[in-house]
Amino acid sequence: MSQPLLKIEHLEVRYGDLIGVADVSLEVPKGSVVALLGSNGAGKTTTLNAIAGIARVSGGTVTFAGENLAGLPAYAIVRKGLALSPEGWRLFAQQSVENNLLLGATPLADRKQIPRLLDHVYTVFPRLAERRAQRAGTMSGGERQMLAVGRALMSAPQLLLLDEPSLGLAPAIVDTMYDCFAALHKEGQTILLAEQSVDLALEAADHAYVLQVGRTVLEGPAKTMAGNADVQRIYLGVE
Repeated sequence: MSQPLLKIEHLEVRYGDLIGVADVSLEVPKGSVVALLGSNGAGKTTTLNAIAGIARVSGGTVTFAGENLAGLPAYAIVRKGLALSPEGWRLFAQQSVENNLLLGATPLADRKQIPRLLDHVYTVFPRLAERRAQRAGTMSGGERQMLAVGRALMSAPQLLLLDEPSLGLAPAIVDTMYDCFAALHKEGQTILLAEQSVDLALEAADHAYVLQVGRTVLEGPAKTMAGNADVQRIYLGVE
């Protein structure tokens, strides 16, 4: 793997006496797609939230472009060039599609970028362009997922964090979403993808890490993991 854009070493996140993440280490090279795999409760969402500054880092380092971001608030981290599309979308339901997207551009120092970024999001997700005046709360689950990712892209991130983007979506919509992720990757977008859907993630990713009970237990090229039945059975629960 090449020089990492993001490097996490021995990440720990505690909620009082509860341990959300005990010991997670991973690297994300620039221009790559890295999958973060594991069952529900393995620590995937907590790890992404810690990277994004939503969950407080209790121990370890989160180094992005050579700078340790552990302890910085979320608004400062997004300005460094990381953006999270969270599980459950967290949209402004009463606002229009376009207003939700424009809110994603709030961290930008150069406001002149906004029209270009908006055009880019509408190119990646044409359905959002068709529904730009529609209230976000009236959209389907698939459309809301597109909007959550589009909002993250509006901050022009160097690293896009995707938390369970296939969760609860119909298979046809999931295929559409992953086609869009492939297009973003082809453009050079770096992506860290947390997924329960093993096959989807390994097909999209260059490299993968497996979490169990808040710890990194396995890593390797995605193609190797996809072809190893023992890995999938023992670590990922895939029969």
